[in-house]
Amino acid sequence: MRALWVLALGGAAWGQSVTLTGMLGPRALLLVDGAPPKSVAPGETHRGVTVVSTQGDTAIVKVAGQTLTLRVGEAPASVGARSHADGNGHTVVLTAQAGGHFMADGSINQRPVKFMVDTGATRVALSAADADRLGIAYHHGQPVRIHTANGQVQGHQFMLDSLRIGDVTVHGVEAVVTPQPMPFVLLGNSFLNRFRMRRDADQMTLERRH
Repeated sequence: MRALWVLALGGAAWGQSVTLTGMLGPRALLLVDGAPPKSVAPGETHRGVTVVSTQGDTAIVKVAGQTLTLRVGEAPASVGARSHADGNGHTVVLTAQAGGHFMADGSINQRPVKFMVDTGATRVALSAADADRLGIAYHHGQPVRIHTANGQVQGHQFMLDSLRIGDVTVHGVEAVVTPQPMPFVLLGNSFLNRFRMRRDADQMTLERRH
């Protein structure tokens, strides 16, 4: 069964696990944090989860300030910054921020970074300043020419030991370092291509390929 991780950007240190186990007419049968299932009508709240609306086998709920869609048969949605220690999750769900950009808090080689999804970037890309902060010996990587809006610059290509978002960890991710400063680490296709991508309004779902 698919694991569904909803990343609450800048959220609390703990989260909630929510599963839609069935529908009773217009009422959603919710399983929250392992408690016994509870039928909840639109407009009602159960253990911090508010049902906004229901239709067929789908319920729209609001949890910890985030709105998400649950479907009967899907695995639990974990809402919040809590993650599993093993990093063996399969799905990341991101919510668009102001300006339509998808941002994510995560880590590279177990050190925290802020990512911005960039489907136009071939690889994960980070600035030399970020690489230095993360302790990455990028100068030992392969020299490459990087095309930017201001022309070509000299960079270095190498492999990241690990890249983690939520409870999803990917190992051996190709990355490049550019000497130009960047406000975020670009989450490029060397990471994104490991996932099936689905866009639903302001939510992006990345489901790990098997």
